[in-house]
Amino acid sequence: MDTYVTKTKGVEGKIKATPEDFIVEEVLVDNSVANVNAVLPNRVLGSTSKKQRYLLCVLIKKHWDTLIAIRNIAKTLCIESGRVQFAGIKDAKAVTGQYITLENVSIEEAEKISISNVKIVPVGYVRDVLSIFYLLGNNFTITLKDLSVDEETVKETVEETVQELNTLGGMPNFFGHQRFGTTRPITHLVGKSLLQGKFEEAAMLFLANPSDFEHPTSRQARQELQSTKNFNQALNNFPRQLRFERMMLNRLAEEPTDFIGAFKQLPLKLQALFVQAYQSYLFNRFLSERLKQGLPLNEGGEGDYVIGVERTGLPIPTVSKIVTKENLDEVNAQIKAGRLRLALPIFSVRQAVSQGIMGQIEREILEQEGIETEKTSFNVLSRVGGKGSLRPVLAPVKNFSLQSFSEDENGSIQTKVNFMLLRGCYATVLLREIMKPKDLVRAGF
Repeated sequence: MDTYVTKTKGVEGKIKATPEDFIVEEVLVDNSVANVNAVLPNRVLGSTSKKQRYLLCVLIKKHWDTLIAIRNIAKTLCIESGRVQFAGIKDAKAVTGQYITLENVSIEEAEKISISNVKIVPVGYVRDVLSIFYLLGNNFTITLKDLSVDEETVKETVEETVQELNTLGGMPNFFGHQRFGTTRPITHLVGKSLLQGKFEEAAMLFLANPSDFEHPTSRQARQELQSTKNFNQALNNFPRQLRFERMMLNRLAEEPTDFIGAFKQLPLKLQALFVQAYQSYLFNRFLSERLKQGLPLNEGGEGDYVIGVERTGLPIPTVSKIVTKENLDEVNAQIKAGRLRLALPIFSVRQAVSQGIMGQIEREILEQEGIETEKTSFNVLSRVGGKGSLRPVLAPVKNFSLQSFSEDENGSIQTKVNFMLLRGCYATVLLREIMKPKDLVRAGF
């Protein structure tokens, strides 16, 4: 993310000072909300009291990584992690509510789950496993602390920023910083190495690339592994909270050259995230360069992709076309009417780059990255998550509101904002436009 689309100065400040400052509540396509206070709607996606294969529940967690929370739930129930399914990964440093399905688990068994800062609330039984297709989006309630300007300026700046975005048709649909890691942004680099078949390089990036912003114990353990490549010693040194790293180290301690086997110890969704993070990085570069070149986000040009839009507002990447000289006026009329959206590729062997000016921009970026568009192929690990698709360049911001002001624990101004984003869109991207932080790590991103 190299630029902004709004012209406001920003209010700076901090987010995620505590998990309670960042509340996320999942919204399903039937508008059921996974309330963090465990207030359940009467009926969710056809749930019933009649026992069926899947038990639908609300998972409420505080300061938990989603994948680790799912793993612990499965362990408590003595089932495989694959029998606990969810629609979307939620922020770790937050209080989040989301729907999950438990396969062949009863309400009574679910109610006995006891994990610190995790609550399971059974909703009812359903026929089908939960998937991303049931997810509409997320409601956010976020506290902005340590604001740098007075209340009136905050109010004017926030309202002006949101108005600019609404006039445009939404916020730029970047993948947020958490996709890559703010304090240790290596996820996309691991994905690039996996895509290139450089498995040892990928493993050492994930395990042994220290960051100045992580805990000193973790940083020291990574530094030692980086210099010694002694996986047995690293297994003794790595803190228990680095659970995924320790999964890989357990395998490498037994077989120091089996880097593919080490990655296969990780949950399948995490394996997929690496390559997806690199694809996300490429998308962000495409979008950043489009903005820098002054190309519009709410109007198509020859060679651009456009995709369909459901009545719910969700994009339909499978319904797409290329803008041509012949259909240009018709396409832009449909974009203006909200029936189509401009899109950019999430590049893969199955998803070609754009054509025209945008296609030239994308090919230049891929060339800078050392990716040959005609020779890219999947290997044993990269195929897990690298299918590719089309992603709209704008994401609508719904139901935005600014709440009353108060003092935070340090005596500075704080306020709360509420809004809803469709699935796959990042609250931190909207907050970035509002805050325009000078230091991402200090600002809590």
